[in-house]
Amino acid sequence: MGNNSKYNYSRNKNYSKRRSSYRSSSYSNSRRGRGYNRSGSKISISQLIAKAEYEDLPSIYVLDHNLMEFDISDEIKRNIKFKKYTSPTKIQFEAIPQILNGRDILGMASTGSGKTAAFLIPMINKCVLDKKQRVLIVVPTRELAMQIQDEFVQLARNTGLRSVLIMGGNSMRTQISILRREPAFVIATPGRLKDLMERKAINLLKINNVILDEVDRMLDMGFINDIRYITSQLSDNKQSLFFSATLNNKAEQIAQALLKKPIRIEIKAQAKGKNVDQDVVRIKNGENKFNVLCDYISKDEFEKVLVFTRTKRGADTLSRRLADKGVKVGALHGDKRQSKRTKIINAFKKDYFNILVATDVASRGLDINNISHVINYDIPQNYDDYIHRIGRTGRAGKKGYALTFV
Repeated sequence: MGNNSKYNYSRNKNYSKRRSSYRSSSYSNSRRGRGYNRSGSKISISQLIAKAEYEDLPSIYVLDHNLMEFDISDEIKRNIKFKKYTSPTKIQFEAIPQILNGRDILGMASTGSGKTAAFLIPMINKCVLDKKQRVLIVVPTRELAMQIQDEFVQLARNTGLRSVLIMGGNSMRTQISILRREPAFVIATPGRLKDLMERKAINLLKINNVILDEVDRMLDMGFINDIRYITSQLSDNKQSLFFSATLNNKAEQIAQALLKKPIRIEIKAQAKGKNVDQDVVRIKNGENKFNVLCDYISKDEFEKVLVFTRTKRGADTLSRRLADKGVKVGALHGDKRQSKRTKIINAFKKDYFNILVATDVASRGLDINNISHVINYDIPQNYDDYIHRIGRTGRAGKKGYALTFV
């Protein structure tokens, strides 16, 4: 990059081999050159530059097997084929047969490993075979709940099975109405689920299958008491699946209380950011950061781009400026109503627009395929936020790219 404000791409979509050189591995004392975390320390520029270890990435798939090998209904197999799933991922290959056999599972697997289908496929099959089965899925965020709901709708097509999405931001009255019809699947976030339990709108003793997904994140978000309360209300006669990327003492306590003689499945997680090419774009004095952004996203290789700003107002302002330039763009942040956020996420997934401007509300839990680039228009608050941001690209064994404007 040298003294240029931006670096070049070759026509085959690979970054040029030139490396940036700087006098120091940290920013100057200027506001533009520093990224403060919540304790006041800065993010080093060296943390924002890394080459993807792409060639050495292990495949997440078991390529010599096929999902059609599993003992599941023909209708589900047709839905799998319609989704163009072929070889199972490692978590699917190990978990699906055990779940079909009725075993409890303690799964150590991270987002992007294919674990949603790993528990949905056998649980949908179980409900197809026995209409009395009821499944509760508890997840940390609304975005993840919606993603699981979308996956369920596709995998359960033409089976007659129904689901309800229980989360804040949507009408509680509507959710209670659907619950009265006893849908086979209840997909919920902890807070809203607890509210409905206290209103006697749902009886967990009727649940005979429970799935806790991304338990570590639920605990990080302060849901431990809700999770303990929810699991304490479940029947002893149930099949339980527990998924977490990590397993600390609190998570292990929940697992021990919930699971009976579980099969432990551990899928080695790819180190965060290892399959993401990371670099910085230095904005020179007198240069316009917005114009530099426009230059980048106009390139053909920037196929699907997530642009992060630090503030909600910044996200709205930037998206409006891009729209004024004729760019098809959406904006996502916590002040938008849940129904609006859902529409924006779905439109981005379906490529109605290919640029999404977002605050850090989108850096955790947002699982959208084929995001080619993450651009940190504003430097994140800390390195942990940075890692979560760039984790939106380079997923499912694919290479991703991340740029940070400094």
